[in-house]
Amino acid sequence: MGHGIAQTAAAAGCTVRLYDVNASALPKALEQIRWSLEKLHTKKPDIAPHPDTVMPRLAAATSLEEAAGADFVIEAVAEKAEIKETLFRALDEVSPEETVFCTNTSAIPISQLARATQRADRFCGMHFFAPVPLMALVEIIRGEATSDRTVERVTQLARDFGKEPVTVRRDEAGFIVNRLLMASILEATRLVERGVAEVADIDRAMRLGCGHKMGPLETADLSGLDVILNAVNAIHAASGDPFYEAPALLKRLVAEGQLGRKTGGGFYPAA
Repeated sequence: MGHGIAQTAAAAGCTVRLYDVNASALPKALEQIRWSLEKLHTKKPDIAPHPDTVMPRLAAATSLEEAAGADFVIEAVAEKAEIKETLFRALDEVSPEETVFCTNTSAIPISQLARATQRADRFCGMHFFAPVPLMALVEIIRGEATSDRTVERVTQLARDFGKEPVTVRRDEAGFIVNRLLMASILEATRLVERGVAEVADIDRAMRLGCGHKMGPLETADLSGLDVILNAVNAIHAASGDPFYEAPALLKRLVAEGQLGRKTGGGFYPAA
């Protein structure tokens, strides 16, 4: 997600600095961005910018202090509240007062993360969807203390990126998409657990019966079952709704390292 957001911002004309606690990951991220830009430009040379015009706007940052001049910081680290909160505390110390903090969390309440900083009014959710350069949607999530001005600025930033923003007016875990998507994935998982139907038939039913491009279990494998489990746990912890308690099958697959496409197997076996 991080390098996809960086690519999208740079392609829109922004100067971007990428930071990762693991500095060795940054050269690979820049290589991935160039590869993606080349692929898009080859397919759509009339609308996709040439990599040579975009890459000079991107650079690796070796420390958080390099964020000191940023208008916006967009966080896309692991979907665990304690990791995000630690990062935002550090950023809050080095960033100017006017810098707006955005989190790409898919499920953690914005207000919870904002409390790790002294700028809750300049803190906003900005939830992108993968693959970021291709997916149009961005959820703009208002925290309890997020100012109208911050929502306006982040919404305009999404539009500047060429995205279509939707506003989540109430800070409820899961927001719009994941509140609905996780419900579908959880119920599909329970159908498998109870022997109601096979994985492939559940997905086929949703594609053919509801017009979905992908079934819920295909989507889970594509997203990563560890990502799904973290999102479900966050919604369950915030809402207390027993419906969002992760099924044993999902927990077992993650514990066994069967995380979906990225590990070669999840609900579907390795190809």
